Amino acid sequence: MEWLILIALLLAAAGLVAYSFLPARREKIETVLRRTAGISPDDDKATLQTKARLRAAGPSILEKAAPIFSRPVMPKNAEEQSTLKAKLASAGYRRESAPVLFLASKTLGAALCALATFGYAFAADKETQEIMYFVIGGVGAGFLLPNMWLSQCIRKRIEAIRNGLPDSLDLMVVAVESGLGLDATILRVADEMGSVHPALAEELQIATIETQMGIKRAEALTKMADRTAVPEMRALIAVITQAEKLGTSVAKALRNQADSLRTKRRQKAEERAQKTAVKLLIPLILFIFPAIFVVLAGPAAIHLMNTFGGGGISK
Repeated sequence: MEWLILIALLLAAAGLVAYSFLPARREKIETVLRRTAGISPDDDKATLQTKARLRAAGPSILEKAAPIFSRPVMPKNAEEQSTLKAKLASAGYRRESAPVLFLASKTLGAALCALATFGYAFAADKETQEIMYFVIGGVGAGFLLPNMWLSQCIRKRIEAIRNGLPDSLDLMVVAVESGLGLDATILRVADEMGSVHPALAEELQIATIETQMGIKRAEALTKMADRTAVPEMRALIAVITQAEKLGTSVAKALRNQADSLRTKRRQKAEERAQKTAVKLLIPLILFIFPAIFVVLAGPAAIHLMNTFGGGGISK
């Protein structure tokens, strides 16, 4: 019974932490209304009117309560806040409320895990000192779980952007060789790759918007490389900037970079395939080999036990 209570409390804590990072309900309603009304995403006026009408209801209960829960762990200086925003942006969360929701989830996770561990220790009749140890461990685990989740999201997004770079560069080469400028090429690639590689397309769109707002192209691309935290992206931006400064062919530089990235992607896939045999050893030894041993040696062991056992009784 105690384990069931502990599992239920932990599932509730994990559910609340995960729910805090889900898109707001009004955004889902907004998407459904746009689709049912036949509104195109490019129809800016209609989209803005829909957003204004849906946001008139005000923030959700979670967004209202998040600032209260985030105060105990709120970074004290601007540098730490900027670092947190950069990490969330690398994971794909750029909403203004994302840092507050993330910090609130850490406080809620710590409190819920502390309650779960306290309930388990109390139900198991632990001593007071052991209960304190359980509670401290629960607080630490609940506090670190959002950080682990964020690191996992960043790794997945970096991998998605890295896998989408070769295909995007091939499309860039075609667009540049057809006569488009680099800014128009980036915008076209972002539009075409939106359904295949949404993370990379989003970053390209942001870089294009920053360029249209007056930021230098090299600076906008450098910011994109910093946001994504992908080494291959930094190398690509350096190649493009160098080609523009020296006046060399941008299409040739992009083609060479695409070939290099595709080779790296193939080598990583081969490396993962080679690691598969090693990773299979643990489940084989722990789960499959014991079952095979029981099936093969079990009848022989039973026969020997019956034989020697019968001989001892007859004597």
